[in-house]
Amino acid sequence: MASFSTPDGVTLAYDDISPAGGGDRTIVLLHGFTSNKHEGWRRTGWYGAFERRGIRVVGLDQRGHGESAKLYEPEAYTRSKLAGDVIALLDHLGLPAADLFGYSMGTRTAIQVAIQAPRRVTNLILGGVGGKLLEPAERPASNPMAEAMLTEDPETIAQPMLRSFRQFADEQGEDRRALAAFVQAQNPPLDIEALRALPMPVLVIAGQRDQGAGDPEDLARIFPHGHGLTVAGCDHFSAIPHALTKAGVFDFLDGILDDPFPDRL
Repeated sequence: MASFSTPDGVTLAYDDISPAGGGDRTIVLLHGFTSNKHEGWRRTGWYGAFERRGIRVVGLDQRGHGESAKLYEPEAYTRSKLAGDVIALLDHLGLPAADLFGYSMGTRTAIQVAIQAPRRVTNLILGGVGGKLLEPAERPASNPMAEAMLTEDPETIAQPMLRSFRQFADEQGEDRRALAAFVQAQNPPLDIEALRALPMPVLVIAGQRDQGAGDPEDLARIFPHGHGLTVAGCDHFSAIPHALTKAGVFDFLDGILDDPFPDRL
């Protein structure tokens, strides 16, 4: 594990794995909520898959997760700060640009990086999301995910999705107070017009049974160079390690996907 400090003084952990003989391509991986670089990318086979392809892999533990610093104020976890962490990592590694792959929560960070610094992103991969990302976000009076992270008795969590995230956080030994602060961060609505202007190729990929994502093609058609792929038979959690997900990602990076939206929005 390596680490670096961001401009606002937050210490973040990352892995930097170069293939044998080196490689002229780098991909930065951004995990989902309650996950980390080891669980989200190494254990699911992505590190090895990229290494076999001769691609340098940089896996970041986003702030509040894994071996990175734990902060307890929601304002520490805004999308702009998370994106700034990735840009600072690129600077730290001396990378003018790289491919960027986010999954679930990591897609929001990846999108914000692309908006803030489009020239630093050569290819953008958004996993575990779809058309529902474009729907207006509700601001309920309470925050059920934060409550799920903070409750002492997980058996009191009635909603299965919330219970699964809490169980996953406990299994990974994550700091639940930091995670609760993370999900309470206040962010502006997603800038749809900025997405329409992104210059890089974009892949949106999600499991067929991922009810929280929606149709990947509904999101992909927003981008000037977007591609949407659905992984048959998979839900949100089973899609990320699946061989079909890897095949789709590598086809995209190899540039062999045709434009499915000649009359895109």
